[in-house]
Amino acid sequence: MTGDNLVLVAAGGTGGHLFPAQALSHALIARGARVRLATDERALKYGGDFPAEEIHEIASATPTAGGFMAKALAALTLGKGVIEAYALLGKIKPRVVVAFGGYPTVPPALAASLRAIPLILHEQNAVMGRANRFLARRADKIACGFPTLDGLPEGLRGRVTQVGNPVRPAVLEAAALPYPDFADGRLRLLVTGGSQGARIMSDVTPAAVGLLTPEQRSRLVIVQQARGEDLARVEDAYQRLNVTCEAAPFFPDLPLRMAQAHLVLGRSGASTVSELAVIGRPAILVPFPHALDADQAANARHLEKTGAAEVMRQTGFTPEWLAGRLSHALDDPKDLTRRAQAAKSAGIPDAAQRLADLALKTAGL
Repeated sequence: MTGDNLVLVAAGGTGGHLFPAQALSHALIARGARVRLATDERALKYGGDFPAEEIHEIASATPTAGGFMAKALAALTLGKGVIEAYALLGKIKPRVVVAFGGYPTVPPALAASLRAIPLILHEQNAVMGRANRFLARRADKIACGFPTLDGLPEGLRGRVTQVGNPVRPAVLEAAALPYPDFADGRLRLLVTGGSQGARIMSDVTPAAVGLLTPEQRSRLVIVQQARGEDLARVEDAYQRLNVTCEAAPFFPDLPLRMAQAHLVLGRSGASTVSELAVIGRPAILVPFPHALDADQAANARHLEKTGAAEVMRQTGFTPEWLAGRLSHALDDPKDLTRRAQAAKSAGIPDAAQRLADLALKTAGL
């Protein structure tokens, strides 16, 4: 494939949008396409190793937060972004634009529609986000990460194709590792809290471990993500309980840590749920309760249906409840092995290739 083969990928805001965009870009480049990234200033810190020949910063803002003045200012910023993106698309002339949701993708997606450039939206969550709902009627194709997609505007079901959520190469490498055995009798628990960490994990997990018997605690090996302000108290709690723990605000090798775990405790963002499935690890999921569209609860249900995950609302996520689940895991490792297999059966490791197929076909390449 040579010549006029440029794909513009639009993603921004968080790693949850940028990581699948990055995976798609790797797949497109391997197929001979050229890739550029349109993003916002918040996402530039993630973009250092993004596989694009050029990264374009486009003005963006979120018009759903704050009072009237904040919303009006955000709308003006988005308008500026549309003008910037319209000029950019006229200059670089991509064959297709693939947008990964979030308001930073609104200006390039609208510009694509205005210039009659094919537009694909990718929705990572099981509930369509507000930005993608706003753009949905302008999209030629809507790719989704889960078997069902709630919140889709009426009459657009025919545009939807499930491709899965593209995962990073590090996730695919971790997926090749077998589920760890229990030869030493120890349970390896990974505790995560999403990109920003989750204070409730630091509140509940050490307290739950404290309710186990000394013999049970001696068989635990914990890797826990904790916010910087919570780190010292988490480490101190496990030290007092004589439990082996490695805690940090961020683990750059999180997919490897996930593969090394017997059980994962965390939130249920789209990336987390998809990576659990591709790698094949059982989980206890506590959906973020304040998500605007309850998307994390919907994501978690898909893994729960397979038998791979136990899901608990945050209101019921108590030390007593978690201690019971940890005790069960320690007593029945065969159940964890079965749940790991169930998770693996729900994974779509070639999601990036599927989305690349859709993008190239839509672009006529």
